[in-house]
Amino acid sequence: MSAAADIEIGLNAAIVAIADGQPRLLVVPAGPGALDALPFGPFHPTLHRTMEVSLRQTVEAQTALQLGYIEQLYTFGDRGRHSMPGDSGPHVVSVGYLALTRLEAEGAARLETSGAAWRDWYGFLPWEDWRQGRPALIDQFILPALRAWADEPRLDTADGPAISRHSRLKLAFGLDDFPFDEERVLERYELLYEAGLLDEAVSDGRVADRRISVPLGRPMRYDHRRIAATALARLRSKIKYRPVVFELMPPKFTLTALQATVEAISGRHLHKQNFRRLVEGAELVEATGATEAATGGRPAALFRFRRQILEERPAPGLKLGSRSGG
Repeated sequence: MSAAADIEIGLNAAIVAIADGQPRLLVVPAGPGALDALPFGPFHPTLHRTMEVSLRQTVEAQTALQLGYIEQLYTFGDRGRHSMPGDSGPHVVSVGYLALTRLEAEGAARLETSGAAWRDWYGFLPWEDWRQGRPALIDQFILPALRAWADEPRLDTADGPAISRHSRLKLAFGLDDFPFDEERVLERYELLYEAGLLDEAVSDGRVADRRISVPLGRPMRYDHRRIAATALARLRSKIKYRPVVFELMPPKFTLTALQATVEAISGRHLHKQNFRRLVEGAELVEATGATEAATGGRPAALFRFRRQILEERPAPGLKLGSRSGG
């Protein structure tokens, strides 16, 4: 049998929405007692002209959700990513996608009947949510365990990264003189996985037992949490040079709601007045002339995305400033 016959191409979708200022990730049922999984399906070139068409049809069949914005992320083909005890099936190479959508009442009703569900994105990656400040679990659990791992003798120098573990740790978590970079989501996940701090490292056979006393977020099936981390990194980067954040917003919105959405994606708190100056300076929105009633305050002005910006500027986005680590 040829090598090609032993490979199956699958398609995964990290589908993101915002609800009440919180980022949500869509998961599908994978059987009783199974871990959360991203929407997934095989690519059949004889049935679908492109992989994107195949993915859209797969997601709609699994979740009754029609996708809007979608972009390809990465190809995940590591050996063992779909292995099961006694499994002799083909090696699965998965093409990951990022998709953005809006939560609507009609769509929510259809979604509920499919068995799919929205989960808190930071429930899977809790160390990435800095909106209320630096997460306590970083200093209490993550950094002590990673420093101990970094101090251990290297046994994988031939195949491992050329950069030292200590250097990777400083870059990923913004230690010493390095700033914390919110876009290094995948690097942080990879460190936690390689150090044996995640449940996936146990299920993949990398370590016999998790090398930390507390679970770090909700585990996912196979390497789906790695795909989710890749999607978050891409989205955090993308909002800085493309107006993709508006794919998550209703047609009309307040600046407060827009700020909450940007904070939900970036995982950081933004100063209200600085954010408004940033939005106004980027000329991304325009006033509709309408207002929205606010509880206990004056009505808030409603805005919409100013689509003319796409013809005026090659890279319209929100240039968020950097922040320090610690």
